[in-house]
Amino acid sequence: MTLETTFVPLTVEELPALAAAKKADGWRFVQILAVNTEEGIDLIYSFMKDNLLENREIKAIQKGAVVPSITDQFLEAFVFENETHDLFGVNIQGIAIDFGGNFYALAQKEPMTIISPEQKAAREKAKKVAAAKAAKEKAAAAANAAYKAEHPTPKEPGEPIVPTGDDDAELKLAGADPEKVARARAAIAAKAKKAAEGAAQEQKDAALEEKLAGMDPDKAAKVRAAMEAKAAREAAAAEKEGE
Repeated sequence: MTLETTFVPLTVEELPALAAAKKADGWRFVQILAVNTEEGIDLIYSFMKDNLLENREIKAIQKGAVVPSITDQFLEAFVFENETHDLFGVNIQGIAIDFGGNFYALAQKEPMTIISPEQKAAREKAKKVAAAKAAKEKAAAAANAAYKAEHPTPKEPGEPIVPTGDDDAELKLAGADPEKVARARAAIAAKAKKAAEGAAQEQKDAALEEKLAGMDPDKAAKVRAAMEAKAAREAAAAEKEGE
């Protein structure tokens, strides 16, 4: 016989009626699993009957929220409810056998809701890497869009190219003076090159930020300071040459 497992959403308000219905229908209580997440505490109530294991999930319980006990239907749940209260700080009310926060002898209150410095640093690093990746993808999309705008293609095979944006000037070049045509086309090419160079620089900056995000904060700060100093020297040199 194959065990079938399901996961079904549940709200705090639906919990008492669910427990009563499961008890009346001959289901067996299995466990309550608490999970610490970024949004709050998730509670998973598991019940079993025949070859079906049904998991009912209450998402993102916030600190101070009241969760009713199900020990009026399943007395054995008192172990899990006391554990969830002591380790995660979930306010479960009406537990038939309530240890009043003394089910465990703990060195610190609600230890399972604590995020270690290492976990916090890892999460912050992951966010920075994700942000750098998003910036890189945005820059690539902008470069692609700029290229397409400056290099239109026919809609159908054999159909003439219809310029877009500044390339609309091409429509006027056919009857213009050859010298003016050359200057106009050179200006269009220069603008396209400038847009491509800008997009490439954005990609380079995004890649650098992604690399710096993975560095030690002190080392990253030194690298940024050195880059700023170099940029300042180059700007000063360029200004001097222009005098």
